[in-house]
Amino acid sequence: MSFNTLKLLQTQKKNILESWMKNQLSDDGLREDLISNEELRGQSEELISALVANLAEDDLIDFNTDRWDPVIEILGGIAITRARQGFSPRETGRFVYSLKEALLEVLQQEIQDSKQLFEESLKINKVMDNLSIVTFETFIKGREEVILRQTDEIAEISTPVIRVWDGILALPIIGTLDSSRTQIVMENLLQEIVETGSSIAILDISGVPAVDSLVAQHLIKTVSATRLMGAECIISGIRPEIAQTVVHLGIDLSNIITKASLASALSYAFRVLRLEVRKSSAISKTNL
Repeated sequence: MSFNTLKLLQTQKKNILESWMKNQLSDDGLREDLISNEELRGQSEELISALVANLAEDDLIDFNTDRWDPVIEILGGIAITRARQGFSPRETGRFVYSLKEALLEVLQQEIQDSKQLFEESLKINKVMDNLSIVTFETFIKGREEVILRQTDEIAEISTPVIRVWDGILALPIIGTLDSSRTQIVMENLLQEIVETGSSIAILDISGVPAVDSLVAQHLIKTVSATRLMGAECIISGIRPEIAQTVVHLGIDLSNIITKASLASALSYAFRVLRLEVRKSSAISKTNL
């Protein structure tokens, strides 16, 4: 990039910032519910300052040099933050594209020679396109982190261990049971067995849409781990279609106690613990 253009962008930094802010604030997709105008201006000013300072270097195309690190770090931080705040890819990309528009506007206003304007505009386009790639890569990384965190939170919520009685735990499983989820189920169940000293655990699979050989193996592993902790495990929620599938697949569950419903499993647990639940007679209310 020529010295005159570099000098121009440095001296016009304030005008570039104002033009950039104008472009952003005039965008119909501006998310004022997620970011304030003051915060938006702070991010814009920080990025434009680092970018203009970096443009003082002769080589603008090589993004592997260390001098681009401050710009990439600032832009990456903004992209990650926006991914976590709930911005869309378009809204995040618009942040960079509107800066390119502001830079090109300044060049068009100040450079009269059409050939020089074309050449310098190409260089600005290459710089901003590279920054756009950095933005999208970082945004996707941030969005993946959000999705993974939400997946873990959903897995924790969907595998609650309930203490239904002294010495009796119940874990209702809803949705597909895969290897990673089985690990969470076992960890939660075994931890609760240790903390409560329970001797019976009920795995209710009435919310599992289908049982195949893989799901059955996961259940068997969970039962085995529970027994190693000194607790008996009961599988409830065996619907007729699931029973037919298990028989058709030749899965051996003969050494595991199974019940059709959670109520049946709880009733069986009461008998094992020699507990009896009786319905008391109605207590008459006394008028005071």
